[in-house]
Amino acid sequence: MIRLALALSVIAAPAHATKASWYGPGFHGRTTANGERYIQHAATCAHRSAKFGTVLLVTNLANGRRAECRVNDRGPYIRGRSVDVSKAVAIKLGMLADGVAPVSVRVK
Repeated sequence: MIRLALALSVIAAPAHATKASWYGPGFHGRTTANGERYIQHAATCAHRSAKFGTVLLVTNLANGRRAECRVNDRGPYIRGRSVDVSKAVAIKLGMLADGVAPVSVRVK
């Protein structure tokens, strides 16, 4: 039941209304909300409510690319965005140049 509640909290909005952004060089090496150092080359992400350590499957709805990432930070703090992914995940999702992409997010 807890996993279901977490899954519902991760999928906070319909897929067409959910967006992901990425963060990289300016945050590289800084401490994340769970106390780890942010490494832009690792498959990590920030989410407002998912438990630290949760693995999320993020799908870029514009191109169908998927990537897994582990929650180790909090955010994003911009309305309309559900997840901030690392640079490595942004590359896998094909959203590095655009910076923001429409996505679906689910617990892996």
